[in-house]
Amino acid sequence: MRTLVFDGRTGAAGDMICAALIAAGADPDVLAPVIDALPVRYEIGETEKNGIRATTVDVLVDDGDGAVEADADHSHDHDHDHGHEHDHSHDHGHEHSHGPKHEHTHESDASGAAEPAEGAGVHRSYSEVVDLVESMGLPDAVESTALDAFELLGRAEASVHGTDLDDTHFHEVGADDAIADVVGAALLLADLDPERVVTTPVSAGGGTVEMSHGTYPVPAPATTEITTRAGFRIVGGPIDRELLTPTGAAILGAIADGVDAVSNLAVERAGYGAGDADFERHPNVLRALVGDGGHDAHADRAHADAPDGSLAHDDIAVLETNLDDAAPEVLGGLQETLADAGARDVTVVPTTMKKSRPGHLVKVICKPADAEAVAERLARETGTLGVRQSGASHRWIAEREFETATLRVDGADHEVAVKVASTTDEEVYDVSGEYDDAAAVAEATGLPIREVLRRAEADVRERLAEE
Repeated sequence: MRTLVFDGRTGAAGDMICAALIAAGADPDVLAPVIDALPVRYEIGETEKNGIRATTVDVLVDDGDGAVEADADHSHDHDHDHGHEHDHSHDHGHEHSHGPKHEHTHESDASGAAEPAEGAGVHRSYSEVVDLVESMGLPDAVESTALDAFELLGRAEASVHGTDLDDTHFHEVGADDAIADVVGAALLLADLDPERVVTTPVSAGGGTVEMSHGTYPVPAPATTEITTRAGFRIVGGPIDRELLTPTGAAILGAIADGVDAVSNLAVERAGYGAGDADFERHPNVLRALVGDGGHDAHADRAHADAPDGSLAHDDIAVLETNLDDAAPEVLGGLQETLADAGARDVTVVPTTMKKSRPGHLVKVICKPADAEAVAERLARETGTLGVRQSGASHRWIAEREFETATLRVDGADHEVAVKVASTTDEEVYDVSGEYDDAAAVAEATGLPIREVLRRAEADVRERLAEE
């Protein structure tokens, strides 16, 4: 499995993520849709941080008078100075900083700025940002990634300030340069096209930051809320500077699963994305590794003494609610409606409730980052007054892939998808035909569905045994 790993030990910001993706092999030419939609250009170059050669990305915004303003996330409280050296640069029309920039109106005590740094360009509400992204004509996957990141940002801001999502107004995050960071990262990720993206625990830094609302400890309130929703881990330090920005956290939350560490990765390419600041003993770079394999080391450790054939490790959230008045039609449609919100599995269990009334227990499995959206959809669909969440849980799952079985009936070929379950050492222990495919073949051939499934599964088992 081709895996992209972000090494979060040095923090992350929007510009650093974009730079790391380019350094890891993404083509910066894919950023054209952003340049077409916004008055920005990306300046891509190289610099050196504590002896490490790294890529830089600066988003430059036209203020309408021909002047160019620097990206907010660059001047962020990461103490990223813009005086970094570029050995060579390419003008692609987007700005980036070399360390987390500040998408909040807070100044970084690392930057030493007298005033909070703000994003360049127009500031927008959450709904205006969504409309803008949807108007860019992006590929579906890219648009979805960008909107996921902005939803994380929007919900975090709404939670921190006690407002509704649609009424949330971004400051730096709604500016042209910050939008260029988020959409740019989504475009570059799609070009790199990994099968899996993970991040190790991200260093948030330490100390305090000055925001328009006062002085707050690092990580900033919005950053804390985003990482809670996204489900990846953060660690304090190793220096008293803000190392993880809200934009950086939101991008990672939208694209990456959090893991303790990664082992068994055959690295094909390593890229370093630089931030603006220079730290004495802390290289201000985000490392991105691309390679084959890459298992969660937590799962590896948990099975260190187990026999061969372990299952894969996965982080999930489990949601539950009890219903005593839900219509059968509503319960029957929950699988589909909740799946649209991010649910991985939905179970409805008959139960007995207060006063011996018959009812139902609805249990939903989803990724931690999707828990709030799924809970909200569950409440809207059923009218429940509360949804319980058991928190970020761990489960052991099979490695799953699909094979296609070909059945020849009365001179005609018919295809059935068959799910193959295996352990992490590729030992197959179950095959299961897909019911919908089998039903279609049964209708076309007159065979019983169970016979179609039996033949399809036998075909795949036979082929796997020959490999």
